Amino acid sequence: MKLSGLNIEHLENAANMLKAIAHPMRIAIIGFLEGGKKLTVTQIHELLNIEQSTTSHHLGILKDKGVLLSKREGKNTFYFLRHNNLTQIVDCINKCCD
Repeated sequence: MKLSGLNIEHLENAANMLKAIAHPMRIAIIGFLEGGKKLTVTQIHELLNIEQSTTSHHLGILKDKGVLLSKREGKNTFYFLRHNNLTQIVDCINKCCD
């Protein structure tokens, strides 16, 4: 089903991604991963200065909603943006808050 030339399924996916992003810590995570960076849970939790379990929770939400992907390399799991253009959303939010 299409509404005004837009695919409803795509709109629902986009809305779910935006809901997942809508948290200060998750916005920060996206900022840390811009430019194709890949970081581990430990690296992200140190950057955020929050508990590792809390960081894992936020990463799980972002991954579940299609914002992030992960890749296991040896003992580490690296997280990265599924779509690098998501950082444009963060940039837009920052500009709107100035």
